[in-house]
Amino acid sequence: MAAIEKNHDYHMVEPSPWPFVISISVFVMMIGAIAWMQDWTPWLFFIGLAGVLYTFYAWWADVVKEANNGVDHTPVVQMHHRYGMMLFIASEVMFFVAWFWAYFDGFFRLDDIEQYARVAATGGHWPPMGVELFDPFHLPLFNTLILLTSGTTVTWAHHALLENDRKGLRWGLVLTVALGILFSFVQYLEYSHAAFSFSGNYYGATFFMATGFHGFHVLIGTVFLAVCLIRAEMGQFTPERHLGFEFAAWYWHFVDVVWLFLFASVYVWGAWGVALSH
Repeated sequence: MAAIEKNHDYHMVEPSPWPFVISISVFVMMIGAIAWMQDWTPWLFFIGLAGVLYTFYAWWADVVKEANNGVDHTPVVQMHHRYGMMLFIASEVMFFVAWFWAYFDGFFRLDDIEQYARVAATGGHWPPMGVELFDPFHLPLFNTLILLTSGTTVTWAHHALLENDRKGLRWGLVLTVALGILFSFVQYLEYSHAAFSFSGNYYGATFFMATGFHGFHVLIGTVFLAVCLIRAEMGQFTPERHLGFEFAAWYWHFVDVVWLFLFASVYVWGAWGVALSH
């Protein structure tokens, strides 16, 4: 037994079925999406989606158990986890750079737009003629204030945890989750009153892809923080060991910063001097 006893700082992962299960689930979901788009049946897609969601739960539950056993997540492993989260957020930054690139490409190519099929989609104008944009200082500004406030509350929760203030941790997370839900609801209201659609013009496609993917990230971050709230109530976070909450806070601040760029460039700068929809 002494020969096989762990005497290093690295986490040797146990065999897990979840990589195989999620691969099969994603494959089924992809085939189901194609079948749904071909007007066959949506059920295959939802079966695959159920498999993906269950795998998320089961796999992350295993990671939580590893984090709580006091053995696997050594300081060296935690450092590597931080590097991994940094790289993940960096990849997310480049993901949104692609959508910003697509949006600004519609504007900066106007001088030679005759060389592109985009002329049919924009009419040589950006935004396209006849497209009424959102008033940036109405719902978009309200959502900006919501996210900025949520960044404050999640920071409050983090500092409360470092000081072992359980009440401050709880209420900081509760408020952050509530503000995340409110943001998603306000964005739903905004989309329901849009004077343009995803299809039919280049502007609508880039707008909804950029803001929609950000909204999806807000939803993921809200779930992430809600799980942290549950774990905090179960006493799984301490001032010394709270890597899961730390990553959730990083992710939420990333979502905040991306929205500030979206608000400044897509909503304010993009709507300068054009017709607005109220």
